[in-house]
Amino acid sequence: MNGTMKIWVFLLLVAVASAKVFDRCELARTLKAAGMSGFKNVSLADWVCTAYAESGYNTQATNRNTDGSTDYGIFQINNRWWCSNGQFPSYNSCRISCSQLLTDDISTAIQCAKIIVSQQGISAWVGWRNTCENKDVSQYIAGCGVQMKSAE
Repeated sequence: MNGTMKIWVFLLLVAVASAKVFDRCELARTLKAAGMSGFKNVSLADWVCTAYAESGYNTQATNRNTDGSTDYGIFQINNRWWCSNGQFPSYNSCRISCSQLLTDDISTAIQCAKIIVSQQGISAWVGWRNTCENKDVSQYIAGCGVQMKSAE
């Protein structure tokens, strides 16, 4: 393999291994299409704000917690309660592998987030409490061509 071909293969591997970082409007449209706008009285803007606060819209974000558990994906879903990584003891309430939360397709993360918010409310997310709660979050969907659905 010549030098140019090696460079192309390397760049291809880097591109494949890279995480998808959503643009806020792309995420807003994706979440709206998945029925998140107004789901359990949580506005679309609150969901986008939460994803920003938790992961910076990064699908492959992970965070190790002081208790040894890990948060995964765009919504930073915890493996103690919601997913299983096969190593850490988990309730796995979403019945998923944590690796499913680290893909560019966030449909599994959305379904798990719906379970979490149904059981605990949006305040289950520390990022929401610290960044979005009692704030004007309309900026997170401004100019995205999506309507902000008020709490129903």
